[in-house]
Amino acid sequence: MTMTKEEQQQNHIAGHKEQGHKSLLQSDALYQYILETSVYPREHESLKELRELTQKHPWNLMATPADEGQLLGMLLKLINAKNTMEIGVYTGYSLLSTALALPPHGKILAMDVNRQYYELGLPVIQKAGVAHKIDFREGPALSLLDQLIKQEKNKGTFDFIFVDADKDNYLNYHKRVIELVKVGGLIGYDNTLWNGSVVAPPDAPLMNYIRHYRHFVMELNKALALDSRVEICQLPVGDGITLCRRII
Repeated sequence: MTMTKEEQQQNHIAGHKEQGHKSLLQSDALYQYILETSVYPREHESLKELRELTQKHPWNLMATPADEGQLLGMLLKLINAKNTMEIGVYTGYSLLSTALALPPHGKILAMDVNRQYYELGLPVIQKAGVAHKIDFREGPALSLLDQLIKQEKNKGTFDFIFVDADKDNYLNYHKRVIELVKVGGLIGYDNTLWNGSVVAPPDAPLMNYIRHYRHFVMELNKALALDSRVEICQLPVGDGITLCRRII
């Protein structure tokens, strides 16, 4: 029996039973296999605690899934990152993944408009012994980025920058962080496949927030593909993550 477009969409957005339901894998069983075989057995106990705490929050949709957190940790170690930035923190799962992967003297400049969400996860981060690596700044990231760029000493100094914030400003973020990441460094943009909506037909029955931000995500994807300053790799992990390696 062939499903209607509406049935296909509802089946797609029904989600997985785990917090990492944003995976684009079409099989719940296969995604669960990945989590239980390769992710959860290696997940730091503090990350597990924070993941379970966040799962109880009404906005847990915003959390970074565990498999993506594992990927970030691996990338940071591979590039020997020491100085990083995170735009969009929520309760801090990706932030904690980063902090645990960095060396003892590593630093993360973390930005979010909502300190309250960050403070939900802060006790777990403190218990993990990595809070000293984090410099949290509350407020709109664009103005904070502009302040950084004004000082020449900040340009080209970040090894890794992770962006998981307001999608309508992704291009504005890119215009700024490309100046702050070092040549050879990485920028990671989260949600670049946007619940699979980037290939949805115009009449697809999408949730309002998915439909509203889809255009901005698609514009970012087009811009990154044309940006000669970076090499890119778009991965179907979580809700899609695009890695940009600055080459100029």
